[in-house]
Amino acid sequence: MTGKQFSAFDVCCLSIKALKDHLLESISKQFINMNIDDIRWVLTVPAIWTDSAKQFMRRSAEKAGIPSDNLQISLEPEAASIYCQHLPIENLKGAGKRLSATVAGTRCIIADLGGGTLDITVHEKMNDGRLKEICRASGNNCGGTCVDVQFFKMMENILGVETFKAFKQDNLDSYIDLSREFEIKKRNFQPDNTGYVTLLIPLTVLDLVCNTYLNLNFKKALENSEYGTVTTLLNDKLRIEVKTFRALFEPTIIGIVGLIAEIMKRSNADNDTQILLVGGFSGCNLVQRAIKATFPAHNIIVPYDSDVSVLKGAVIFGHQPNIISERISKYTYGFSKRKMFDQQKHDSSHLEIVDGKERCSRVFEPIIKRDEIVPVGKKITSTAKCKPDDDGLFTLCIYQTESEHPVYTDEDGCSLLGTIHAQLPSPSPSDKIKVELIFGGTEISVKIRDTASRKKCEETIQMI
Repeated sequence: MTGKQFSAFDVCCLSIKALKDHLLESISKQFINMNIDDIRWVLTVPAIWTDSAKQFMRRSAEKAGIPSDNLQISLEPEAASIYCQHLPIENLKGAGKRLSATVAGTRCIIADLGGGTLDITVHEKMNDGRLKEICRASGNNCGGTCVDVQFFKMMENILGVETFKAFKQDNLDSYIDLSREFEIKKRNFQPDNTGYVTLLIPLTVLDLVCNTYLNLNFKKALENSEYGTVTTLLNDKLRIEVKTFRALFEPTIIGIVGLIAEIMKRSNADNDTQILLVGGFSGCNLVQRAIKATFPAHNIIVPYDSDVSVLKGAVIFGHQPNIISERISKYTYGFSKRKMFDQQKHDSSHLEIVDGKERCSRVFEPIIKRDEIVPVGKKITSTAKCKPDDDGLFTLCIYQTESEHPVYTDEDGCSLLGTIHAQLPSPSPSDKIKVELIFGGTEISVKIRDTASRKKCEETIQMI
């Protein structure tokens, strides 16, 4: 907010540590004999996050003092979906008699409307009681804070960009007070409201900033702006016409409805597909009304405790990590290989001469394809050789792309996901390692063994 720069890793680490320490302190006050190793920790992240972002959070949690072996990553819309499987119908607003979440074959679109993002996945109930993902998770930046952005753009229009920047940086307490005031009005705003929405503003500070940078007071700046005819100032209260206040929500609502429509099309949703709204912003009546109006044939369900559905679902996931049976891959994953050069299909820029033979370098060899159904625990096995100069250090690179049919690992849209390292203590020139990648979970895991001794090697997969 103030323009100061901090390491994102340190910020995440300290935030997680504060939560961890608070929990441990609360437990100790109850005179419960429990230490950190007795707890299974579940860290929730958006389903649209990349594998490297998940590893970033895992490393942050580990640095915060959470044991890696006791830590699980849970995907937020999945957690909400799991929680709602256990709720009685009376706790689900809009469910009526049509809710059949416990019936095999039932499909549900879960839209997690959080502060900054919208995160959507689609689940189907299976015969064994578990859930499977129907289409890959998608999302955008249409969360509740996007409405805040529109409000502060309005304030920028009134004050001017530089004046508003000065107000924000030099008067942080007043800026936060204004943010909280808008948050209250945003949450309580009803679709059928009329007249004006009244916000308490830090008028004294705004007058001081306006006099310093604009040589006029806030009231005059307001009157001179494009919002002068739709707002009034009464002492320290800014009154905004309902129509103008409602317009602050429109870009966000359009983005939410548009993404849900896209997911419906991609998942071939029929009228029996339910739409489950969770997250703090799901309680917004404007959002609920827009979704119901756009999808009138579908059951729109909002748990009464929608703002904590993810939290409660993560607890269940911690006890039942295999409750999701399969997921849809968001990326195509693969290795970089050198193959025989084929003039009919290979680009000359990738031609190499190796031992007198024409080879094609950096060929993308897929192991998992985008939109592929991946059962939890699916194993992909490969082998790697150690170069003589590497002294027993094996390196294997994994690449990813959103393309379903990549050709080369250096083409547009393809990137290095991570590097697997394994160190053999007493290597020989003929040594190989067996690399086993495990997909389908919330994270990609790896197991490595020396093929000669069959001993497990020390391994890491570095994504960040």
